[in-house]
Amino acid sequence: MNDSPGWATPGSSPSDDERPGTDGGAQQPTPPAQPAQPVGDPKWSAEQPPPGQWSSPGTTPEAPQTAQTPPQPTTGWGQQPGTPQAGQYGSQYGYQGGPGQWGQPPAAKPGVIPLRPLGLGEILDGAIATMRTHWRAVLPITLVVATVVQVISVIVQKIMLDDFAISADPDAGPEELIDSIGSSLGASAVIQFIQALGTIVVTALLTMVFSRAVLGQHSSVSDAWREARPQLLRLIGLTLLMALGAVLLGAVLVLPGILTDTVGLAVLGFVLWLPLLVWLGVKFSLASPALMLEKSTVFKAFARSSKLVKDTWWRIFGITVLTTIIAGFISAMIVVPFQILGVFAFGGGLDALADGDSTGMTNWGALIAPAIGLIIAQTIVMPFQSGVTVLLYVDQRIRREGLDLELARAAGLENYGTTGG
Repeated sequence: MNDSPGWATPGSSPSDDERPGTDGGAQQPTPPAQPAQPVGDPKWSAEQPPPGQWSSPGTTPEAPQTAQTPPQPTTGWGQQPGTPQAGQYGSQYGYQGGPGQWGQPPAAKPGVIPLRPLGLGEILDGAIATMRTHWRAVLPITLVVATVVQVISVIVQKIMLDDFAISADPDAGPEELIDSIGSSLGASAVIQFIQALGTIVVTALLTMVFSRAVLGQHSSVSDAWREARPQLLRLIGLTLLMALGAVLLGAVLVLPGILTDTVGLAVLGFVLWLPLLVWLGVKFSLASPALMLEKSTVFKAFARSSKLVKDTWWRIFGITVLTTIIAGFISAMIVVPFQILGVFAFGGGLDALADGDSTGMTNWGALIAPAIGLIIAQTIVMPFQSGVTVLLYVDQRIRREGLDLELARAAGLENYGTTGG
């Protein structure tokens, strides 16, 4: 069995009866009076393309090669039945210089990813490769944003939690407990909002860095800011709209049980709310890169994400969950030592926590120590997660829309996706 259908030995010139892709895959001299197949057989006639050459629907079949025409790479070599056609997600199969081989041929790789549908490892590796290769643009963005976010967060915690103390004293009244819990929730909400704004800025800037990295182009912080600035307000609106939708969905499902003081109804609403939240989150997970790279509006970005995620929800969900687990593990390894340092050096140690005295955890030292760990962790984790999201968007567009052709042209690859000389 021939392992490379449709492939001809480089440098040879097959005759009319010696076509690439016939049995054996090699060019054997055949007497002209004794062709391999009867003349006139419609299956193997001279007008029939060699085996393994599939064409896209709606394209014009190519003329057969002759002795005067040297063999050219075809868009179907190495393709097997059941795989996407060459025109469906690009023409890496016709990229000149790729050796004939069984399975998926090598694709052009002008930047951090090959221009073809990506696997899980290639998406993760592409995100890491961008951080490593373009660190001069990536790390300053995340470092500055993470530092600003954590400085503001520490100040907010110090102001709002200065009087926060849940004492183990049984004489503590319910009003004191409610005030303490309210202060804690208020501080947490403010901090989450500040971090969300920081994430928006990082996502906007890093999307531009990663989009250039795919093309093999370098970018600076000023370049990323200049390209992202026109869409920044729309990105803020998109993020706030997603957050508002999540809150309203939770209110509709959970609030009736709370208002009627029905625990079972509230639990049922929460059980319905959580999977719906996850489903919508994955469905619209590609809205941010769509908004930034396509220069679209907020609602068009939601529609684009929904279209790109359609029929591949579970795959994107799995990659997103794995990315979150990896990011969480990296963050924990960095932040936990700083938290331990804050507890023992500034928070009074385990004895203070055992006594229920949390006042030590609100002094400057106890707040700054874990904040330093968070700055380091976010500097590493944020570009990794943003990069995976951008590459998922690129991967889905390659699979569905042949984006690899546009990327190849933008990267300056000549004759990419053509079969002619």
